[in-house]
Order: sequence, then C-alpha cells, then structure tokens
Amino acid sequence: MSKKEIDSFINKFVKEMKDDNVAIFAGAGFSKSGGFVDWKNLLKGVADELDLDIIKEYDLVTLAQYYVNRNGNRSTLNDIIFEEFTKDAEISENHKILARLPISTFWTTNYDSLLEDALKETHRVVDVKYTNKHLSITMPRRDAVVYKMHGDKSHPDDVILIKDDYENYYRKHSQYITTLSGMLISKTFLFVGFSFTDPNIDYILSRVKIDYSQENQRQHYSIMRKISANDFTDNAEFEYVKRKQTFFVEDLKRYNIKTILVDEYDDITKILSTIEKKLIVNNIFISGSAHEYGDFEEKEAKEFISKLSNSLIKSDFNVVSGFGVGIGSAVISGALEEIYMKGGTIKEDRLLLRPFPQGEDYKLLWQAYREDMISRAGVSIFLFGNKLVDGEIKLADGIQNEFLIAKNKGHSLLPLGYTGYKALELWNEINDNFEKYYPNDDKLKTVFQQFNLKKSTLENIQDVLHFIKLLKEKM
Repeated sequence: MSKKEIDSFINKFVKEMKDDNVAIFAGAGFSKSGGFVDWKNLLKGVADELDLDIIKEYDLVTLAQYYVNRNGNRSTLNDIIFEEFTKDAEISENHKILARLPISTFWTTNYDSLLEDALKETHRVVDVKYTNKHLSITMPRRDAVVYKMHGDKSHPDDVILIKDDYENYYRKHSQYITTLSGMLISKTFLFVGFSFTDPNIDYILSRVKIDYSQENQRQHYSIMRKISANDFTDNAEFEYVKRKQTFFVEDLKRYNIKTILVDEYDDITKILSTIEKKLIVNNIFISGSAHEYGDFEEKEAKEFISKLSNSLIKSDFNVVSGFGVGIGSAVISGALEEIYMKGGTIKEDRLLLRPFPQGEDYKLLWQAYREDMISRAGVSIFLFGNKLVDGEIKLADGIQNEFLIAKNKGHSLLPLGYTGYKALELWNEINDNFEKYYPNDDKLKTVFQQFNLKKSTLENIQDVLHFIKLLKEKM
C-alpha cells in the first residue's frame, strides 16, 4: 500500500478519534507481540496427540473439538489455556500506544489481560466484561471498556474454544452479538492482529451487512501484514497464498472494511505511533517551576503564564501540567477560564493535571509521574526553572529531567529563554544545535529566535502559537 493511502487512513482515523467515534478490535496476532504463542503453537501438542500435522491444519476450532471428542471432556484444553495465558507477558509497545490514545471502546477475542493491563498502567479506569452479567453492570468513573467476547483466562472452563462453543454462542451470548452489532453501526473499528477466520465475527459482520445497505454502513479498517516471499521456500505456494490474500482483502470490502497492507509487523507500530503523534501534537505539556521570576514581576509572570495557557485552550490545543511550584496555579486558572467561557466542562482531554506526591518516600514515584505525564503530549514548553535550596536560588533539575524525557519521546521542544534560569539554558542548548533538533527548517529557526526576546505578553504568546502551528503543518 502506498504512503499516500496510509496517510489518508491515518488522517481519517485521527479525525474519527477526536470525535470519539473509534473502537479497537484486537485479535490473537496482537497478543503475540506481547510474548504469547499463536493458536497453531498453542495447539501443536493437541495435534500431535491426534497424530495430525499442525502445519496442515487451518480450522483450529475443529481441531480443538476433535481433541475434546477423543478425550470426552475439555479439562486438558482448559489447563493449556490457563497455563499459557496466566504466565507473565510483556505489554507490547502497540498495547501501550493504544492505551494512551483517547479510545474508550475495545473488543477482543483474546483471553489474556494485556489490553486491560496496558490501560491500567496509564491510570485509566477499565471496565472489563466477559460474562453476560457484566454487560448489565457499569463501573463508576470508567473511561475504557474492554469487551472480551470469548471469555477470560481466569475462567478457562467458560472460554469460547471448540465448535460446540461457537455453535451455541448465538444462544448463550446473544447480548454480546447485539452489543457488537450496534457498535459496528455507530463506531469506526480498527481491526489489529485479526485474521477474520472467527465464525462469530463472520456471523456478526454478515448480519450487519444484511440489515444495513452499503451506503449506511460505517467505514472500518484492518491492518494486516502482506504475504511475503520470505515466508515460503516454494515460490508457487507463495504466489498461490498471495493471490488468496488479494481475494480476501477484496472480500472484506463487502463489509466496508478497508485493509491497510504493510510489509512488516513493525510497520503496524509505526502507523499507531504516527496516529498518536498526529493526535498529541495538540497536547501541550507546560514544564516549569519558579521561586522568583527574574526580569518579570511576580504578577506579570503569573499573568503571562495564565494567558499562555488560556490562549492554548482557545486555539483548540490541550494543556498538560504537573503543577510546578509558582507555575501550576496560573496554568490551571488560565485554562479553566477559557473552558468555562465556552460553556464547557473540565475534561481530562482538555486539561490534564498530574500533581506530584509530596514527601521523601514519594520521590521514587516522580520519574514515573513525569514519564506518564509527558507521554500524553507532543509539544513541551519550558518556563523559568528555579527553586530555593538552603536559602539560595538554584536551577531546577526537575525541569532538566523533563526536558530529557520529552526529548527522548520525540517531543517538539520550546524553552522560552526570556523567562531565564533553566529555560534560558535549554534555549541556548537548542539554539546552538538547532539542526539537531529541527533539521532543515529556516522558518522554525526564525520563530525560535524570538523565544529569547522579552516582548509584550501578547507578542510572546503569538510567537508560541505560530511555532506550534508551523510544527503541525510539517506533519
């Protein structure tokens, strides 16, 4: 697929996400990146016991049913599920990116807990549903729902695994069919790590297709790896499987699912990362602390900070702040004034605050707080940066730490040198090495030079907004 087509998908998906119209459907391939085996490897021992070749088997649901038929019960299969999916697994970068995105609806056929674990790591309140009873209960203050339509590893007896389970699904779990069908009509789904061989999904997609005409169905997307010659020793077999994938991708269009074909699995991470960057360039992290304000009078400095925060919100940017000493209150008051002026309510996507826990015992948590907070933004502004230590004014090392974290996360960095202290030191660092931070961009350099010139409050704020808008144009 061409870069132009991928960029078009990303832009459309980001727009839908901003309108809260997006849902994710994660398949088994998505958990494989976290360290779990795929279904063929999971059932290899089962195939061996049946004297079958797992490489030749593609209907793994039927294979599992054969095993239960032979043994008279599914206890051994339950043990396999429990043993595999309760082992420690690493939350993949793909899971982390999805958890950071403003997506509230997740569906999966996976039994593992990687999705909900990733969401909890980003301090989200996750409502996990894998039984019929769960659907009628709403967790207070939730901001993400994970629908595990095939069950959970903690209850292996009840997971959807064999043909008997699939044949009875429409009767025993009709609530999930109804819920998913409704969401496929109202939300734009992105299918990741999904092969579309699941009988339940096939049934639900067919039902939506029959009930709604093509023009009344939502556009959905799937990201898949393109069949590669490197996966085959026989060129004829490669060409055959490649042709089948072409027909398969075309067939998905019947369900309004457009497939994004990528060369390597790593390309999926790149696409998700680009989606996040396009989204978080609107999120501005304000870093700073001040016991004194240098060339600014205290009242003047706080007015400048408040109006900067206010102007960012007014320009449809979102503000992220750690409530720095001498800075945080002005950031909050400026943002809230604009939010309330427009008749809005305080939402975390407009104003995200992460006050640092105080006390010696909590200092170990500060790095984690900074990492989490800065990961929510794409642009970082640095103000002042001083603190009082034993009666003396020192440069704030916390601001330096936040600068390095933001730099490592690929942020666009805007130290306002005219505020002095650590911010001036950081401005000098970038100005002296501008090509390293912003290569081949004379427009940005011209505006960046203004960040060491104290002008009127309005002019200084206009320079910041101009710089950020130039950054957005480059994306």
